[in-house]
Amino acid sequence: MLPAGCITYALYAWSFLYYNHTRDQTVIVVAGGILGVGGGMLWSVQGAVLTSYPPPERKGAYISMFWVIFSSGGVVGGLIPFSLNFHRAADSVNDATYIVFIVFMVAGTILSIAILPKNQLLRDDGSRCTSTAHSNPATEAVELLKLFTNWKMLLLAPAACASNFFYTYQFNNVNAAQFTTRTRGLNNVSYWGAQMVGSTAIGHVFDLDLGLKRPNNKRRHQGFLGIGTVFLVSTAIWAGGFANQLNYSFADMPQPKLDFMDSGPKFAGPFLLYFGYGLLDAIFQSMIYWVIGALADDSKVLSRYVGFYKGVQSAGASLAWWLDARRVPMMAQLVVNWALSTASFPLLVVLVALAVKDEQKGEQKEEENGKSIEEKAARVVP
Repeated sequence: MLPAGCITYALYAWSFLYYNHTRDQTVIVVAGGILGVGGGMLWSVQGAVLTSYPPPERKGAYISMFWVIFSSGGVVGGLIPFSLNFHRAADSVNDATYIVFIVFMVAGTILSIAILPKNQLLRDDGSRCTSTAHSNPATEAVELLKLFTNWKMLLLAPAACASNFFYTYQFNNVNAAQFTTRTRGLNNVSYWGAQMVGSTAIGHVFDLDLGLKRPNNKRRHQGFLGIGTVFLVSTAIWAGGFANQLNYSFADMPQPKLDFMDSGPKFAGPFLLYFGYGLLDAIFQSMIYWVIGALADDSKVLSRYVGFYKGVQSAGASLAWWLDARRVPMMAQLVVNWALSTASFPLLVVLVALAVKDEQKGEQKEEENGKSIEEKAARVVP
């Protein structure tokens, strides 16, 4: 499933190369539909691996490690159009840009074959993933439908919707609206570079040893600390975005567009804001992955949770693109993004408070249950 999902990205990149020569958008639309299916396959598998493969006490570090690798692809993806279109005046990229993207995507597809299946995974501590047996499609379909009435997933849904909702606003109404083609490439390098910084930092926060006197509460308190940290950063960055959005709209677009070589001090503020948006994306999504991973240790259950998360996330992204295509005012889009993100934090706090339990606590209960069973057996046996 993973290689099949990966190759659809190469197909989508090829459709733009085809469009450069034919101006036929039909292929792009068809490839986009195929990419939607393939992306769902890729990111569902990725999320299941990310939340079920690491040991519980190291999930924050593993999530940040993944996000650094993921974001490094974005950095390279930003450098390619930046370097290949540095002296290009047109507001589009050249063929070489798409060809390089296709080569990278095909290489990634081949590498994905090397990922170990969960039944062959052995962690450093000697433990293995739980529930390595596969269930049938009918069972999985029923279990996935049940998630739409699962109170845990309902509390997670606003955060899942928000987690890709902001891409449309940030990519189209901040980066594309304000900057020249070559500067957009440079901005993307900084955007994904910021994600590497943010994911590393928030991973340490979620794995922080809080030195609690009651270690059974450690996992829950780590969640509270991480969510609180992301909330503060999110509020500051969206406030900066609000101030920036006051300067332009669809009816009053920046002219000329900002360029890192020509715009001087005017470039610095929007550039730093876009860097901040990248940082926020990384810590917000890392937070969600940590919460999902803390809800269960069973890989089958986590796979379903991640599938629900990616489905709601994609629905939110689709809605955001539709709103932008309808030319909903930029300020309104920003306010919706800010409100949706902010509303998700208290719900995540409730989710962590009610559903996240420490592994040690669970093991302690199992030991106590085992002892009680032995005691009962001892009373029965003369």
